[in-house]
Amino acid sequence: MLPLVESFYSFQGEGRFVGTPSIFVRLGGCNLGCVGFGVTIDGHVGCDSLKAVNQEHFGHTWDKVNDLIPIINEYLQDLDFCPDIVFTGGEPLLHYQNPILLSALSHFHKHRITFETNATIEIDFEKYPVYKDITFAMSVKLENSGELKSKRIQYEAIRAIIVNTQYSFFKFVLSKNDIDTKEIEEITKPFNDTKIYCMPMGSTAKKLAQNDKAVANFCIKKGYNYVDRMHIRLWDNEEGR
Repeated sequence: MLPLVESFYSFQGEGRFVGTPSIFVRLGGCNLGCVGFGVTIDGHVGCDSLKAVNQEHFGHTWDKVNDLIPIINEYLQDLDFCPDIVFTGGEPLLHYQNPILLSALSHFHKHRITFETNATIEIDFEKYPVYKDITFAMSVKLENSGELKSKRIQYEAIRAIIVNTQYSFFKFVLSKNDIDTKEIEEITKPFNDTKIYCMPMGSTAKKLAQNDKAVANFCIKKGYNYVDRMHIRLWDNEEGR
């Protein structure tokens, strides 16, 4: 079985393929809590995907599925083009060896597939070569996440992704209070050819507006790519968007 929090069809609001029509598959479970992001749902604190992270309190709402293919095909049946497919979470790579997930990846190999990951789980690319054709949006967590550095930065996991894939990239979340951080340089220095995207922290358009200009100026200064969070600008943190 595979824990499915939700699936929906929208567009990619972040990162390298921003604006691209995409089918999202959100899997349950995460190995980080990220309480530093300060999003509160039903009295519980974490990131803006808290319902996919906190299994203890929200796991009862997850579906247990034994096949992703018909779920994704439902979105494709009315489309005459090939949208991206995005696996997100939580942390979807907790399930990277799951046969149900592997079957879906093989079935939809003609689509551009992205995994949104915190890049702490080392993939065995030789045993599971299907992942070599996937793009990984590596949202490595910074100090502002509230997680221990030893837990949130795993260089071997990052290196495995970069060595074995072609278009994977870094994606960092920053507030106006984080723009003096040296951590991005520290994390990315061993991987000079990998693109770096930074985006403002915030689970609503109002909160994004408190951070966006500072983050944009930080990117201009450092030579990083600024990217907004378009889905939040349009719909705040509405589910299914």
